[in-house]
Amino acid sequence: MTPQRPAPARRTVLLAAALAASLGSAPRPAAAVGDASDEDPYDVLRGRWLALVLGTGYDPGAEPYATRLAETGARARDHRATMAPTATSLWPGHPFDPPAGITLSYGRLWTMTEAYVQEGTGSTADPALLADILRGLDHLSATVYNPATTRYGNWWEWQIGSPRLLTDITAALYEQLGAERTAAACAAVDHFVPDAMLGDYTGTSTGANRVDLCRSVALRGILGRAPAKIALARDALSPVFPYVTKGDGLHADGSFVQHTWVAYSGTYGQVMLDGLGRLFTLFAGSEWEVTDPGRQIVLDSVEHAYAPLVHDGLVMDVVSGRAISRGHLAGDDLHVMRSDHYHGQQLVAAMAVLAGGAGDAERERWHARIKGWIERDTVTPILTAPQFPVADLARLHAIADAPVVAAPEPTGHRLFAAMDRAVHHRPAFTAGLAMASDRIAHYECGNGENPRGWHTGAGLLTWWANGSRSDQYTDWFWPTVDWYRLPGTTVSTKRLPDREGGEWGEPKPDVRWVGGATDGEYAAVGQHLKGLGSTLEARKSWFFLDDEVVCLGAGITCADGVPVETVVDNRNLGEGGTHALVRGRGWAHLEGHGGWTVPGGGLRTLREDRTGAWSDINTTSTTERRTRRWQTLWLDHGTDPADAEYVYVLLPGASRDTVARRAADPRGRRVLANDARCQAVDVPRLGLTAANFWQAGTAGPLTATAGASVLVRRRGRTATLCVSEPPRTGEPLEIVWDHPVRAGVRADDTVEILATGRRLRLRVTPGVVCTNHECEVTLS
Repeated sequence: MTPQRPAPARRTVLLAAALAASLGSAPRPAAAVGDASDEDPYDVLRGRWLALVLGTGYDPGAEPYATRLAETGARARDHRATMAPTATSLWPGHPFDPPAGITLSYGRLWTMTEAYVQEGTGSTADPALLADILRGLDHLSATVYNPATTRYGNWWEWQIGSPRLLTDITAALYEQLGAERTAAACAAVDHFVPDAMLGDYTGTSTGANRVDLCRSVALRGILGRAPAKIALARDALSPVFPYVTKGDGLHADGSFVQHTWVAYSGTYGQVMLDGLGRLFTLFAGSEWEVTDPGRQIVLDSVEHAYAPLVHDGLVMDVVSGRAISRGHLAGDDLHVMRSDHYHGQQLVAAMAVLAGGAGDAERERWHARIKGWIERDTVTPILTAPQFPVADLARLHAIADAPVVAAPEPTGHRLFAAMDRAVHHRPAFTAGLAMASDRIAHYECGNGENPRGWHTGAGLLTWWANGSRSDQYTDWFWPTVDWYRLPGTTVSTKRLPDREGGEWGEPKPDVRWVGGATDGEYAAVGQHLKGLGSTLEARKSWFFLDDEVVCLGAGITCADGVPVETVVDNRNLGEGGTHALVRGRGWAHLEGHGGWTVPGGGLRTLREDRTGAWSDINTTSTTERRTRRWQTLWLDHGTDPADAEYVYVLLPGASRDTVARRAADPRGRRVLANDARCQAVDVPRLGLTAANFWQAGTAGPLTATAGASVLVRRRGRTATLCVSEPPRTGEPLEIVWDHPVRAGVRADDTVEILATGRRLRLRVTPGVVCTNHECEVTLS
């Protein structure tokens, strides 16, 4: 006989009714507020917010909700049992001092609150649990989080982490807290997040941080019935919407930058997207609805800025900054790995939230993408991902169960020039590239995180063979990798101290030429590399093609007194991996991964076991140590090289026969130039010629009068030329293509066709942003 679940307490029934009334079961609640004209608008908004954070429309007795709710209850009871207020802490071992003891305390109280208000936790409406929640809130209010305290330590804890949780708790326990406690919570938020924080769009009040600040102020306005506060929070979102041309925020090419110099789509960008989605949905249909037309930029960013960075449910580590070092956080209640899949799933969930404020066509496209990622993520299945509360699980399950057809992995190339990143999607593989310039940092460290990320901007090339398990950078990659041998990088082996160059994205190379040109399918990307804490200098180019990446290096010069290496690849084989490495003349193939051709020879290899702990690269992470087996392939340029070079071709997912065949057939591609003046290739089977001109010069049929990236695609009787000016001088330049051309068909406003006939001559007026300038011509 199946035991019956106990009847829900009256408080739980009332909460469920409030959520249903404010949000209903429909995925898009925009009309709910408007239909409730006879209801108190603050109660309606509070109910809608609770629906967003606690969920609605799911069966608490069904999986995965039953297990997740039971886990929430178990954690809540553990927190209750261990809570021991003192003058400097609420839980033993977690003092209010930095890095985030106050936020951790509010986080545990929020877990206890979830267990109290949600059905199925085993502690629903438990008066003893409520008493301890109130005791904890009162203790924090009396000892530390109140208007009499001057903040110290990490500003984020006081102005974002803690007020977000405090306002959520206050919203959920509004009836139990009473007027005095609610007023105290509002006063604390007013003190630590004053109106002035939402004035000038500067400092820590930009991008994702601004959205988080607005979230707390909006909830404070709802809880305190202060319409001016709600209006302030809504209006303060507007500076987030427009594209920026430098620094924090979303750039027109889809780049997202935070902390001025760091590519951060995967974490801060996700936070911003999630926060905006929640506020758009919260205010929809109310007198505070977000009507700024700039909101469309946010909606467009889902497909323009974020989706290209997602592969099978993960978001590429090249856009997650110092968060790559977090892994297993010590004392983490969820015991989850904060990996590329974790961050990717958070981003996917944020898209699902934002869909509540999108148009029908947008929502349908996003749901198709989300459903595809759900189906393809076999590393940590999204629909049972441990980091998700039931609210996110319910939204994602609704999409998975909907009749929309799952979208496949896209194909194409996206160059995010404003954050020195490139992404390549092909039927056979997906790749992500990280570079650095005087605009984007070598790496970011801070708060004890990522102290050895020195070379992640030195041409780090990450890739996945489509159809294979996408855990290459998930499975203890960062704590066990050799930080001097990151895949794709060219580095001096000079030993560097932790945090070399400074914290918070301070270390940036004094170079401008970083970027490239793309036709949306293939690309030429280049980096003028200067090493961190080193005399190393090099020119590196990647030509992203159909099933391969041609990698060139030239002008490799260094005087550090140590060897310089180019890391062809460094593959994580897992625990005790036995994947066979087979080598031939000018090529190598790694079973289950793919292969490489090295026309000039000299490839060196090493297989080794490496052991590490997340605490080695993050002071807040666990000390557990694990071992992974590594297959390293590299080219040794010797000690203090002068003008060294390399050529190799990456073939992700290729069979051994394919790799051997490509190595034996040099006609498949031709290197037209590879020196400190220009790097160029010609690929006849694709009708492609591409060049990165580091300075004025000629390579094969192409000539440039200044530094430029040029890509030519021939298709039948037409050809398309794509040109960019990565040095960003803004000065006009000319391009000559020595090929018979009949006439121009179309050209961007920035491109002037000067001559056709025996050869094509163009003048390009690029501006100061590295972007594509295109023209199409017919061929003679």
